[in-house]
Amino acid sequence: MGGFNLENISLITILIILLFVWSSRFEPCHARQGKYWRQSKTAPADSQFLQKEKLHGVSHHHSSSLTKFMDSYYISPDETMETHKGQSSATFNVLDYGAKGDGHTDDTKAFEAAWAAACNVEASTIVVPSGSIFLLHPISFSGPNCAENIVFQLDGKIIAPTTPGSWESELLQWIEFTTIKGITIKGKGVIDGQGSVWWNDLPTHSPDSKVTNELRKKMPSTKPTALRFYGSTDVTVTGITIQNSPQTHLKFDNCTSVQVYGFTAASPGNSPHTDGIHLQNSQDVLIYGTDLACGDDCISIQTGCSNVYIHNVNCGPGHGISIGGLGKDNTKACVSNVTVRDIAIQDTLTGGGSGSVQGITFSNIQVSRVETPIMIDQFYCDSSKCSNESSAVAVSNINYADIKGTYTRNPIHFACSDNLPCTGVSLDTIELKSVGEDSQPFCWNTYGDLKGTTVPPINCLQSGKSSKKVVYC
Repeated sequence: MGGFNLENISLITILIILLFVWSSRFEPCHARQGKYWRQSKTAPADSQFLQKEKLHGVSHHHSSSLTKFMDSYYISPDETMETHKGQSSATFNVLDYGAKGDGHTDDTKAFEAAWAAACNVEASTIVVPSGSIFLLHPISFSGPNCAENIVFQLDGKIIAPTTPGSWESELLQWIEFTTIKGITIKGKGVIDGQGSVWWNDLPTHSPDSKVTNELRKKMPSTKPTALRFYGSTDVTVTGITIQNSPQTHLKFDNCTSVQVYGFTAASPGNSPHTDGIHLQNSQDVLIYGTDLACGDDCISIQTGCSNVYIHNVNCGPGHGISIGGLGKDNTKACVSNVTVRDIAIQDTLTGGGSGSVQGITFSNIQVSRVETPIMIDQFYCDSSKCSNESSAVAVSNINYADIKGTYTRNPIHFACSDNLPCTGVSLDTIELKSVGEDSQPFCWNTYGDLKGTTVPPINCLQSGKSSKKVVYC
């Protein structure tokens, strides 16, 4: 495979992936306008996708299991993803339910009506046609009693309202699909969050916008995610673009069997907190062949995620790919079996409780002028007021292979907890050269092994095992 060029990456990175174990602040058949949607504490049932060999936890068998997982499910961006959902049996065009598509009329009720009809027919398709612009207020497409395998064919454009009166305070999402079994969002259409009215510290994104600074100040303080899936199984997002989200572009929470491919997220590089894809409490996730340009993490992975495979993703601008926000308010945080390979990253920045991060692999990465290419930081602070407390989230079995290129500050930075040192950190074929003054790798409470020659020499990694007892999830 050809090399990937990563240019002008700075600040805190864990090689493309931030492995910051830090505390951070995130947040019958029918569709309804969004109000306050309570999250269920019950996760959906285990999925069948990516279950050829179910990978629970990490043990001495992890390496071989993960290899089988990758070999079985590696998909080239040029391949067409085959699904088992079957052909749609009926179509429901939102124009037939009263949508105007003129970019000014509120079409929320028409989308609700189309969903209510499609919800009763298995493998049905909701059509959002091209050539029209649909204004949607916050809406939730709810599916506990819906038929399975519904397709949301998006070929037109959906835009968010920009007036404060259109939004409830503390609303966490704009468009939501919840508790659905088998949902596909596909097409060539665009979801535009018109986020410039929420980014108070930025100039208005569109030079033609009539939104004033005074209006922008009245928007609610909580910025919504553009598109969120909650408590759903067998979810596919492909082909569409989400742009200018007020906050995260695409979020999966408590979902299993998730596929994202051919997807684009696009927001200015300085737009605040606009993650491209955010995963939380989700399992069996495959992300590939996507372009993610945003103001925060291209992909962020939080607690409760396992069996995540990411490959052939273009990231930048943005903050790379992160595993973080773990153990907030002394909660238990667990992330396992994450593989990231063949990633191109350009113009990017980098990034208490209990639990563990284990079984993480980064491979085949070419970096260029990265401030710190390889980093684990358990002392990371995402606000101006943080106490210097060591995290109790254990970090183990972290593998780096074929990491090559140049750095501008420090080639390797491992800052691990005083209470729970990082263990099982493996480095294989590392070649990192300075474009300025040479500096030495830094390690604090980090145990692992070197495989082959490393440039520069890495002498700070401790051999053997820590005497601290680690309790994994």
